[in-house]
Amino acid sequence: MTAPDMLSPMSTPGEAGAVSGNCMSRVAIVGSCISRDVWRFQGATVSDLLYISRTSLPSLFAAPVAGFRPASQPPKGLKPQPHRALVADLTKSALGSLVAFRPTHVIFDFIDERFDLLSVGGAIATHSWELAASGYLKRPALKEARAIPRLSAACERLWLDGAAEMAAFVRATPLAGAQLILHGAQWADRRLTGAGRTAALEGAEILPRVAANIAAHNELLARYEAAFEALMPPMAKISAPAHRLADERHEWGLSPFHYVADYYREIWRQLEALGAAGRLAA
Repeated sequence: MTAPDMLSPMSTPGEAGAVSGNCMSRVAIVGSCISRDVWRFQGATVSDLLYISRTSLPSLFAAPVAGFRPASQPPKGLKPQPHRALVADLTKSALGSLVAFRPTHVIFDFIDERFDLLSVGGAIATHSWELAASGYLKRPALKEARAIPRLSAACERLWLDGAAEMAAFVRATPLAGAQLILHGAQWADRRLTGAGRTAALEGAEILPRVAANIAAHNELLARYEAAFEALMPPMAKISAPAHRLADERHEWGLSPFHYVADYYREIWRQLEALGAAGRLAA
């Protein structure tokens, strides 16, 4: 369930063409695998996407974690790309990469906004599965970290401040010229079984043995999206609520946000209409 959510390698920034018809697009995703997998499951190129994941808006704009030094090789149990996403969250390098990429389209989704935040010194970090598995929480830079529960009022206040910072950041950088897209998403509460039937989805977790309340997280996502739309410059919004069904046969395993194939096909269709699903610039 954790492997696909990572920071994909960036292609070297080049001159982006106008986005229409078969012209090239440069797509950045600030979100989760629900947006990245639209390309994977259509057989399209993923390596040319800039994919920023396993972070949170308040974490993106926080100071780097003081004294943190990443291991030269990914800790045991982590692959290189998930490790890069983790390091980007702790060192706060993602926003620089986003501007340098010069995207024609920026897709936001908030499914990764499910993890608790961590307060450490003057920094904020995301308590992702990758961080929990890395061993970094035992290091001096992070061992005094204090949890800020995702569903708490304090976390929501921090998130709203982060959303306002993102809006100001977009307006003040070349990102202002990109097509902004909000991928509206919710956790599925039903699943498609291997036998082709639908059934209730139970036992959702944030981290192993950390249970999640699907309804509470969906209510939070709805508030996040409404606030984000009110703060940001004009955005297109895409969604596929009719196909929001978890798939037991999903490549990454059963999860409330690992959907059936029709979900990704419908989102791809909507991205095509916005010029984001054509040829990618190399």
